[in-house]
Amino acid sequence: MVTMSHSPMHYPPLLTTTITTLLLFTTTLTPTTANQPPPTPTPWPHQFHSILMMNYSGTLEIIDLWYDWTNGRNFNIIQHQLGNVLYDLEWNNGTSFFYTLDSDRQCRSAQLEVGILRPNWLDGANYVGQRTVDGFLCYVWEKADFITYYEDVASRRPVHWVFYTGREAHVMTFEVGAALEDEKWQVPWYCFEETTPVATMADVNGSITHQGLVDFATRRIASI
Repeated sequence: MVTMSHSPMHYPPLLTTTITTLLLFTTTLTPTTANQPPPTPTPWPHQFHSILMMNYSGTLEIIDLWYDWTNGRNFNIIQHQLGNVLYDLEWNNGTSFFYTLDSDRQCRSAQLEVGILRPNWLDGANYVGQRTVDGFLCYVWEKADFITYYEDVASRRPVHWVFYTGREAHVMTFEVGAALEDEKWQVPWYCFEETTPVATMADVNGSITHQGLVDFATRRIASI
């Protein structure tokens, strides 16, 4: 009778190392990803300054944005590509002024039902996962089928957002705590002349095609 001896099997060192690494990776990551709740958007700081590059079907603008929830105001300084500069000053009581500082001295005002966006205006947004945009790995949320918002996973700063109309904002800078001097918030005197037109919501939506974080239609998110 021949006795068969069973010698242990030997795996190549590289294969053994690879299997061990995969097992450790699976053991480490699976429980944390499975048990973690979805991330929530970071509330906006009460004051910040941001430079935005806006793109709407090839129409480009640079917006110098000053958000100041502390004092109930928001300022968009909009540079149209090879065009004029439009100043959009918004207050939390719903009053807005749109004016130029050039020789044309154009100005119109609007009175809306809601003020500027709250710092937590993204509360209740639906988390849709992670995507890479503008070279950043981002958390992504959708709010009220109206806006898609991208936030950097690493720094938790906003990177990008897209309105339902297709208007895109790319965040170039984001300075937390930056505040514009009070004198820069003064509306020019000609905005208070009796001849200054008052814009209706239809005027705003139809003729003032700029805006950044607070596209006029976005104002309704403030009440959602």
